[in-house]
Amino acid sequence: MTEGNFVDYVKMHVTSGKGGQGSTHLHREKYLAKGGPDGGDGGRGGHVILKGNSNLWTLIHLKYKRHIRAGHGGSGSSGRSTGADGEDMYVDVPLGTVVKDTETNETLFEITEECEERIVAQGGKGGRGNWHFKTSTNQTPRYAQPGIPMEEKDITLELKLLADVGLVGFPNAGKSTLLSVVTSAKPKIADYEFTTLKPNLGIVKHREFQSFVMADIPGIIEGAAEGKGLGYYFLRHIERNSILLFLIPADAPDIKKQYDILLDELRRYNPEMLDKDRFIAISKCDMLDDELQAEIKVELDNELPIPYVFISSVAQQGLLELKDILWAALND
Repeated sequence: MTEGNFVDYVKMHVTSGKGGQGSTHLHREKYLAKGGPDGGDGGRGGHVILKGNSNLWTLIHLKYKRHIRAGHGGSGSSGRSTGADGEDMYVDVPLGTVVKDTETNETLFEITEECEERIVAQGGKGGRGNWHFKTSTNQTPRYAQPGIPMEEKDITLELKLLADVGLVGFPNAGKSTLLSVVTSAKPKIADYEFTTLKPNLGIVKHREFQSFVMADIPGIIEGAAEGKGLGYYFLRHIERNSILLFLIPADAPDIKKQYDILLDELRRYNPEMLDKDRFIAISKCDMLDDELQAEIKVELDNELPIPYVFISSVAQQGLLELKDILWAALND
């Protein structure tokens, strides 16, 4: 998935179809002088329906399709014939799409299952024809109901990535490099901060035809929960990850402090994130000799409250052990 093709935020204007008007037809037939009212009902207006599609990963297909309109219902006709229903408009969205009312910012619903359908704009009901209003004292009513007007609203679609493992770390911690090594994803990699501007997904293949999905979330900095850097914009993607893998480089001044800062940003954004399984990967360990790595290990055993593993994406060190740990946690 290329950086420019990843779209996770779209605003749209949706309009349902209006209901068809009921008919005021009076029956006329040879040898039947007073056939009475036989006007049919109007047809229902079309709905705007969002449908879950597991083959989609972004909202790129909706980026330039900002107006969605359903068809109007047909008018009723003679012989109590009901008008045709308006055409429903189906909009496919990836799983994990949250739908909000743009004006109130209220969350309407979320699409999480394949082929799940939710109506975002209800089509207007068709009006009743005049034969419904016939009574003993009004045997030839010459009126019918108009159809219910269409529904218009502005909605916002937000995609929250559905991944098994989410990579959390400061810029240049080695998240993109790890993803490129353990999956077939090709994220942009460079030696400057905020190289990754969009989340990347990859499928990790493990041992005997086993696999899981890993997501590289753009770097978080201190203060991300208040909107600093890129973290606030992409923190929502971490909400849908089963496991959080914290990546901290081996040359960090204080590994425990970096972990605490990252954890605090997640807590301030959404305290429920602390309920997820967490692991730490000490990246770039190829810079350490055996003696220095042993010293750091003794120090971390006393400081870190969760399991950790030393890895090097470049030197291919510790990756199999890391995948074993993640796979065991996902299937625990």
